[in-house]
Amino acid sequence: QVQVVESGGDSVQAGGSLRLSCTASGVTSVGYAMAWFRQAPGKEREGVACISRSGDFTYYEDSVRGRFTISKDHAKNTLALQMSSLKPEDTAMYYCAASAYGDCTAAWRREVRYPYWGQGTQVTVSS
Repeated sequence: QVQVVESGGDSVQAGGSLRLSCTASGVTSVGYAMAWFRQAPGKEREGVACISRSGDFTYYEDSVRGRFTISKDHAKNTLALQMSSLKPEDTAMYYCAASAYGDCTAAWRREVRYPYWGQGTQVTVSS
């Protein structure tokens, strides 16, 4: 059985940093692209970043590019999202997702590509 679990969410001041982690058991991150999504109150869930199976290719939502970094640790089968220069608009529930495909591609934001999801971890950024 596949289980995806996120951790690391917290409340921080604007300009601060956080590191989110995701562990996927029952599926090896080596074989799948993985991504982070987020959902702010009253808004639809949106893709934040995606990393390919190999870890060589990454994709970012425009508003986080240059501030967030997605990475994989194949040995530990974990996914991370390093977030810096956080803004109040980054406040959201953040979700980790494992793709059914090995690559992100231009369609990486389509949720149908991700059969495995975590329960989310809350990030709150205050001004």
